Amino acid sequence: MAKPIAMVAFGGNALLRSGQKGTFSEQLENVERTCEQLIPLIERGYNIIIGHGNGPQVGNVMLQHEAGAKEFGLQAMPMDFCGAETQGSIAYLIETAMERVLCRRGIDRPVVSIVTRVEVDPDDPMFMNPTKPVGPYYTEEVAARLGAESGAIYRKDPKGRGYRKVVASPEPKKIFNIGIVRELAETGCIVVTVGGGGIPVVKDGNGHKGVEAVIDKDLASALCAKETGAEVFYILTDVPKVCLNFNTPEQKDLDVMTIAEAEKYLAEGQFAEGSMDPKVRAGIRFVAQTGGECIITEAGQLDNPSCGTRIIR
Repeated sequence: MAKPIAMVAFGGNALLRSGQKGTFSEQLENVERTCEQLIPLIERGYNIIIGHGNGPQVGNVMLQHEAGAKEFGLQAMPMDFCGAETQGSIAYLIETAMERVLCRRGIDRPVVSIVTRVEVDPDDPMFMNPTKPVGPYYTEEVAARLGAESGAIYRKDPKGRGYRKVVASPEPKKIFNIGIVRELAETGCIVVTVGGGGIPVVKDGNGHKGVEAVIDKDLASALCAKETGAEVFYILTDVPKVCLNFNTPEQKDLDVMTIAEAEKYLAEGQFAEGSMDPKVRAGIRFVAQTGGECIITEAGQLDNPSCGTRIIR
């Protein structure tokens, strides 16, 4: 019988931890540690597909493009190009780190990365109300000038750190080459795909073209898990379990949530926007559409088969 597939979505701390500058050596060390923590899944008989975020890396690339434009007159690249650029560089880190871990363990598994486009709907309502912050912070004056020059939208950061460009975060509709991803996983390859949620594209008269948007990586990973027939969907974050009343004296860790319970907690505002909220929503979607199981946890917990918070029907 074919081995079951586990879809694993790397959280941001798998690549870059708080207080770090994001050097190559820091990111490689972080990724290698996370890859080491995936070994229990392989030992339990899973084939692995990996998705990952790219938020800080895209911000760094945008800063590099901006510096190149100022210093050398180089043209800054659009968001879809930046997404592709970071998909490739992060995939290289994961391939390198995973190979090192497998070699130490004496495990023979190829690691394959796919630069992945994801189709979105050009009429998605999120394009009318972009809310996803990307890139560096600017003063109000610089943000106003950049907005006037490019037509981009800049909004004030709620924490008072300046102004940032905001783009749409549309729903992922179709993952290109998903059949190939599944075939590779079924043959035992560890596949890296839908990096940063995928490169957002829309149909045009000549195929597809990139758009200024960022797709939520957890939603894209949930779609990937569904389309590849994954049995379980792991969302890795920086806490062992999902909590109610997080970071208060009434904090309560959750071992299991049904879809109905998870939806109730979302309606109550228990989970922070841009943090746990999208993870829970992605987990609900996967479980509702497949009947599989979603587990939200910290990577260091994966050696325990009962780890994390499980979302079930």
